[in-house]
Amino acid sequence: MLPKEKFDRINELSRKSKETGLTEAEQNEQQDLRQQYLQVFRKSMQNTIKGVTVIDPKGNDVTPQKLKDEKKRNLH
Repeated sequence: MLPKEKFDRINELSRKSKETGLTEAEQNEQQDLRQQYLQVFRKSMQNTIKGVTVIDPKGNDVTPQKLKDEKKRNLH
């Protein structure tokens, strides 16, 4: 998870960009913080998806084979 300070800084830079604009250094910082946020978000989403099992209305496991294989790799 991204630290609260970084979230606060992302929001601060966003507000400033709308109100007065950002310097080049601030724009670079904003891009870097956004990339860090996206990395954390993607990792979290991958972990969530790896825990999913898809069941059809008849009660059959219809989880895609690729996901099943990924789950097996994580168990070993």
